[in-house]
Amino acid sequence: MKPLVILDRDGVINEDSDEYVKSLAEWIPIPGSIEAIARLSKAGVTVVVATNQSGIGRGLFDLDDLEAMHARLNELVLEQGGELSGIFYCPHAPEDNCHCRKPAPGLLDAIAAELNCDLTGVPLIGDSLRDLQAGLRHHCMPILVRTGKGSLAEKKLTSQPEKALQQAAVFDDLARAVDYLLPQLSGTTHE
Repeated sequence: MKPLVILDRDGVINEDSDEYVKSLAEWIPIPGSIEAIARLSKAGVTVVVATNQSGIGRGLFDLDDLEAMHARLNELVLEQGGELSGIFYCPHAPEDNCHCRKPAPGLLDAIAAELNCDLTGVPLIGDSLRDLQAGLRHHCMPILVRTGKGSLAEKKLTSQPEKALQQAAVFDDLARAVDYLLPQLSGTTHE
């Protein structure tokens, strides 16, 4: 099987907002992020997104709005010659206590099941501690980007009880993280 990379969405691929990204008009790619996804894909890497979208559970937007944003994301990646292999999302509000809202591992469980693979060592790129914590049960490689809420999360890494989080690689943005990962992913497989 091809190598795999898991990306968070808001704050990694597109600009984040404390007011939630609720519509296609508010969904603005971070410079270089779409090209970074396409570079991974063109190098033979399977790229999937795992994103909390509690704005749905909070009634701030609906599935049609979310699907419009994801259609645009897919379209932009295709225009760059790449492909996303899946977008996995949790629509629940925090008070729903679901199994899929990161840091719970449900989205990653779904990715592992859908792709029929072990996620051990798979890079998981996020801009928050909860993104990285979601990958701990699956032994993913945590990578933090400073975009979105990443600069704030970076200050908390060394105080985390999990050694994997304390030692997480940190990059300015998704494009820099991909620069780092591409040479490592050449020739790797995940069964």
